[in-house]
Amino acid sequence: MKQIYLDHGATTPVDKKVLASMLPYFSEKYGNAMSLHEFGNEANKALEKARKSAADFFGADKEEIIFTSGATESNNLVVKGVLRAYYDNIRSNLPKISSNLRVPHIITTAFEHHCVLDACKAAQKENLAEVTFIKPNKEGIIFTEDVKKAIKPNTILVSVMYVNNEIGTVQPIAEIGKLIKNYNSKLPITNYKLLFHTDATQAINYFNCNVNKLGVDLLSMSAHKIYGPKGVGALYIRKGTAIKQVMDGGGQEGGKRAGTHNVPGIVGLGTAISMINDQGTKNKKNEILKLRNYLIDKILKEIPKTRLNGSKIKRSPNNANFSFQNVEGESLLIMLDAEGIAASTGSACSSGSLSPSHVLLSLGMKAEEAHGSLRLTLGKNTTKKEIEYTISKLKNIIEKLRKVSGNVLGDYYQAKK
Repeated sequence: MKQIYLDHGATTPVDKKVLASMLPYFSEKYGNAMSLHEFGNEANKALEKARKSAADFFGADKEEIIFTSGATESNNLVVKGVLRAYYDNIRSNLPKISSNLRVPHIITTAFEHHCVLDACKAAQKENLAEVTFIKPNKEGIIFTEDVKKAIKPNTILVSVMYVNNEIGTVQPIAEIGKLIKNYNSKLPITNYKLLFHTDATQAINYFNCNVNKLGVDLLSMSAHKIYGPKGVGALYIRKGTAIKQVMDGGGQEGGKRAGTHNVPGIVGLGTAISMINDQGTKNKKNEILKLRNYLIDKILKEIPKTRLNGSKIKRSPNNANFSFQNVEGESLLIMLDAEGIAASTGSACSSGSLSPSHVLLSLGMKAEEAHGSLRLTLGKNTTKKEIEYTISKLKNIIEKLRKVSGNVLGDYYQAKK
């Protein structure tokens, strides 16, 4: 049976060049990067080469890049590590800090990835912080003005996702960065600096991620979204940023992240990120955008009672997210899979949940509308033939599901009479 993969927002296949670069570090060059002998030196050189590749991509210094197990760990480290640093600071400077600043405030959005939302909610529940969750507009965009209005004297962290993982909408990160820079410039030198973080996991392949142009202090990413391996990621931490490690152990990564380095994974991340700005990759981005627009236009035209979730313009080139009236998302996925088409109803991390997408609910959609959603995310190997096949099968499946839905509702209303 034909197999079509349209779930690149969940994960991407490891590129052949990436795999080739990783293989020697599994069994030939297997040293621990912290060991002082030649085996360790060899691993450490590979580690630092990957760090430089990441630093070059982000326009950062090597010392500002730390390796983690992925964006979930990076995001948890940001929220919890910034809070830990804050509390350590006020314990040593308690007489100098006014009482109304002792409980810090965090600003994030209502449609962040669960790892950011849950970390913030946990801090709130434990009375370690108060949190403001800014809602996007119906197009899935956060307004910079809403961030400005939410800032309080005790705000220490703003965290806004660059590209939403479900609906693919792009947030004005550079604009928010300028706002925060301006805010910090007016603070007395004794005040706590407001830090700005972005989860750029879905943005790395398609958007400018230079940390100085974005104006961020912290940036998270995962290798498996950029044709690299799973289980490895990176966190950019601007020099001077107040953050403490949250995982105790060894002194790896400048004391910011304990644990033996995943050398093969880190090598893979370095190779994958170094390939993003190749001319061939840039050409692929344009091809993906054209295919994505073709997909959106055809589905909206040929399948009635369908809506595109989120802005079509301020959107990642590879993302299309639809809601189909009178269609249940889980059934839709199962039937697409039976036709050899892999897709999702939302983020991969919550696809096992029967709850409606918190992202779609944040746009003001009703629960029944959110249940009928479908995310199709394209990759560099997606073809027009595959898109045509998907549209054809999707039309038939939607028609079948709506007939079933109509019959069920008809029986319900008949019984009520």
